[in-house]
Amino acid sequence: MAGMAFLLFLLLHLRSPTVADPDDERCLFNLHQSLEDPNGSLRNWTKSTFASPCNGFTSYLQGATCNNGRVYKLSLPNLSLSGTISPFLSNCTNLQSLDLSSNSISGPIPTSLSSLLNLAVLNLSSNRLSGPIPPQLAFCAYLNVIDLHSNELIGPIPDQIGLLVRLSAFDVSYNRLEGPIPVLLSNRTGVGSGLPRFNASSFVGNKDLYGYPLPPMRGKGLSVLAIVGIGLGSGMLSLVLSFTAVCIWLRVTDQGTSMPGEEGKISHLMPDY
Repeated sequence: MAGMAFLLFLLLHLRSPTVADPDDERCLFNLHQSLEDPNGSLRNWTKSTFASPCNGFTSYLQGATCNNGRVYKLSLPNLSLSGTISPFLSNCTNLQSLDLSSNSISGPIPTSLSSLLNLAVLNLSSNRLSGPIPPQLAFCAYLNVIDLHSNELIGPIPDQIGLLVRLSAFDVSYNRLEGPIPVLLSNRTGVGSGLPRFNASSFVGNKDLYGYPLPPMRGKGLSVLAIVGIGLGSGMLSLVLSFTAVCIWLRVTDQGTSMPGEEGKISHLMPDY
């Protein structure tokens, strides 16, 4: 009897890792549906594989890494993928690292990624992503890396991102972001270090983004100088015109005084002192 129970336990133990978590299956299926794969890089992303993507630490999916039967890492960089990021990616609740960099993926960053509470690395750089940076990413408290450079993201950098205390790598350069850099992302760290939490290279390439650690916006300085120059130029022109008018008037009056019969008239108009 004991031997039969042990055999049943062993069969269940060996079988369980091959059964996909339903959340992972939904996550992978919908991600595959939302992406376009012109080069066939994800040829083994099939319905049957979604049903059993992992066997313990073994993965049957291109770009997926497994841990105890769950997908905990997706790395699909530089595969010429297009399409969008499925909001159902949030169903991969054990995901710790997501790398979709150097593709042609468009559309927004799904706010539902905030459900990936174990996420530590988010690399969506060098794509065609648009829309704002979701402030909900601040719910991913374990985020250590956020790399969104070289996209078409707009709007301000959410202040909430500065609350991610584990964040050690942050890059939003070369987007279309605007507004001030949040203080919590630009503050100085370390006693007497004088170094910003993230340097200017994390923020460059955003025309309307400003604040420390970026250098002062030259465009605004030139505008001020231009305004001052226009004011000075206008004043100088008025002065020159006034001076010219006075000179002409004096010359005319001087000529008038030399005309015969007019001397008594001019003298009569001059006040007595």
